[in-house]
Amino acid sequence: MPEGLVQIGEVAERLGLSLRTIRHYEEVGLVVPARTQGGFRLYSEEDVQRLALIKRMKPLGFTLEEMRGLLEITDRLAHGDDDPGLIARLQLFERAVAERADKLREQLAMAREFAEQLRRQRLNAPKTTSAC
Repeated sequence: MPEGLVQIGEVAERLGLSLRTIRHYEEVGLVVPARTQGGFRLYSEEDVQRLALIKRMKPLGFTLEEMRGLLEITDRLAHGDDDPGLIARLQLFERAVAERADKLREQLAMAREFAEQLRRQRLNAPKTTSAC
């Protein structure tokens, strides 16, 4: 195996993603691994980092198109593109992430309140005894 490249199983284990998920991201063009002559996928560290970024975006509800857009920005910046529009687009993603994280925090607070309400109801419920 070429140095610095890893197989899909190692990527899955490192990132906590299923093989199916990684293959899906390949099918939709978010990551394009190298292939051995036998057809086995080989992932570079750059591929692994792309998948890690995708994994972070998924729970925040980003669409595949949005993921593709952010990956394009990060790829271009990593390759030295100094287009000021890229930074502006990246800032839009930063704001979107902050807004979505705030919304998740609100949802988590509501879930905790709900769980506490249920706990109080359980503790305050009349105790019943079963007749034998």
